[in-house]
Amino acid sequence: MEKPRRTISPRVIVLTLFFIVVLPFLPLLISRRWGWREAWVYAGFCIVGFAVSRGLALRRHPDLLAERARAMKHENTQYWDKILAPLFGVGGIAILLIAGLDAAFEWSPGFGVPVKIVSLAVIVAGYALGSYAMITNRFFSGTVRIQQDRGHRVVSGGPYRWVRHPGYTGAILTYVPTPVFLDSVWAFVPAAFTTIVMIIRAGLEDGFLRRELEGYGDYAGRVRYRLLPGVW
Repeated sequence: MEKPRRTISPRVIVLTLFFIVVLPFLPLLISRRWGWREAWVYAGFCIVGFAVSRGLALRRHPDLLAERARAMKHENTQYWDKILAPLFGVGGIAILLIAGLDAAFEWSPGFGVPVKIVSLAVIVAGYALGSYAMITNRFFSGTVRIQQDRGHRVVSGGPYRWVRHPGYTGAILTYVPTPVFLDSVWAFVPAAFTTIVMIIRAGLEDGFLRRELEGYGDYAGRVRYRLLPGVW
């Protein structure tokens, strides 16, 4: 069995800096609207949330961030996830890209303050749920595979007591209200696309884990829903 890596490579550092520094500020960099308060709030929340969640995950699971950074390099990643995982990433970037363009060219009329407050609350809740899932689950990889090199087993604690794929649920709750908070109707297009990709990915991953991961079938029998309690 391959010994799990516990060191942080230069590649991991570069990717982390990209997600912390570049992506949160993408709407501001594109629009050049430096007085855009919502974009500053969004960027600040993403930076603090990313740093705290990854710090807690690194403290609890020292090899998890390295596993996530090299996820696309694993030979046993499922063939369909080699397509869906990049699409998921592109969709998330596209939301911020289009929001920035929308602000620059004033395509959308914008939303009211009460709606924005609600959308921010949902974004925070979604990010918290996704972070909770990552901190709880040592096998929260960036792609779908059986992590035999890391002693892969079923995780049923934390948010996995409520739904089988809380990471996807958290991501949907984060991405869908982002266009509202950033005043971009057009950003709903990549948000809807990303949501569809996550639903398809959750269904395929669930079937794969039922077939390949010991004990997952029993776990699925106890936790009925994949993404949303009472719905699916």
